[in-house]
Amino acid sequence: MADHDAISATRNTIDISGGNALVRFLKATELDTRLLGMIGALLLIWVGFHILSGGLFITPRNLWNLSVQTASIAVMATGMVLVIVTRNIDLSVGSALGFVGMVMGVVQVEVLPGILGFGHPFIWVITLAVGIVIGALIGAAQGSIIAYLKVPAFIVTLGGFLVWRGAAWWVTSGRTVAPLDPTFQLMGGGPDGAIGFAASWAFAAVACIGIGAYLYYARVQRKRFNFPLRPIWAEAALAAMGCGVVIAAVAVFNAYPWPTRIAARYAEANGIPVPEGGLFISHGIAIPVLMAIGVGVVMTFLSTRTRFGRYVFAMGGNPEAAELAGINTRWVTVKIFMLMGALVAIASSIATARLNASTNALGTLDELYVIAAAVIGGTSLGGGVGTIVGAMMGALVMQSLQSGMVLMGLDSPLQSIVVGLVLVFAVWLDTLYRNRAQ
Repeated sequence: MADHDAISATRNTIDISGGNALVRFLKATELDTRLLGMIGALLLIWVGFHILSGGLFITPRNLWNLSVQTASIAVMATGMVLVIVTRNIDLSVGSALGFVGMVMGVVQVEVLPGILGFGHPFIWVITLAVGIVIGALIGAAQGSIIAYLKVPAFIVTLGGFLVWRGAAWWVTSGRTVAPLDPTFQLMGGGPDGAIGFAASWAFAAVACIGIGAYLYYARVQRKRFNFPLRPIWAEAALAAMGCGVVIAAVAVFNAYPWPTRIAARYAEANGIPVPEGGLFISHGIAIPVLMAIGVGVVMTFLSTRTRFGRYVFAMGGNPEAAELAGINTRWVTVKIFMLMGALVAIASSIATARLNASTNALGTLDELYVIAAAVIGGTSLGGGVGTIVGAMMGALVMQSLQSGMVLMGLDSPLQSIVVGLVLVFAVWLDTLYRNRAQ
């Protein structure tokens, strides 16, 4: 009986025989080689810019700022994955971000204070809700034209690119709206827009527990459906790597202190003695980064664990077969663009809060970065393939390139050239990958 159980366990375990130690490790952990390649490229970019910038890139200050700068692009990239998976495209996200940002600026600066009074605690909540509703309506309008009128997504969203950029100017006749509601500003980061030392470590503990719980749940589900199981050591290695990344990130964020003058004013206001070397107060994890992580978790669940997500990937893999299977592909398309519009509104709140102003230039060229992030992250323009985590990593790669070029003092036109070349290179790699897979 014991021998029978041992044989059954062996048969129900992933076969990792053959190849060297690295190949066996990759088989056992089932890590995505494309994602690992992107992580390797990201590390090379960081090290390269660190050397070229004279040691300025891989520092707590720059990495903290990099995480905040990446947040809005990462949020939109999660939605762009679903758009591209269904063989569509959205060129309007940057312009829509600018338009929604202008509307939210007017709502919280000129409309709500006259109704609720200045400093009302619900101003930021109502403003964000209005932005999300407007973003979803924009997505619904564009998605309906694409799905029901059969106008190609490229044309519809190219029109949106022009329409919403013009509408952003029309809202205030080109006037910048500032300053924004103090609570709303917290979504942009800064000393007050971060959760601090202790809360960041508490988040790390919760995240590590979550990683362990997810791996355990996935193993139970594999047993339930009689799928091959990873070796226990592979599960432990995945848990250790996940927790290691979380702990390292939190350590970096906590190593970045408040500016000296802000820390001194805080100490004076709270009666805290200031040491001779100055008061060290950690920023911790920025609120926009937490928002991006939250969006990433929700979008991952939505795309991999729900009927809607299965429909999206079925449509991308074979639209005709999906429709014959009874999927209402038109309505799913509308919902995808509505979701994209809502995510644009969340990204707009982060971008406007970070600037503490709504401006006409907000979101310019963001569509390029968002599409590039999704493609670099492994989303295939041929449809049917893409991951939320990959897109968010792609956003970090794109923002790392931009941040590194700024530190090196490269002109903005040259930065655009580099981004364009990277996008073309990523599409070429995707083409090679798909040709090999066939």
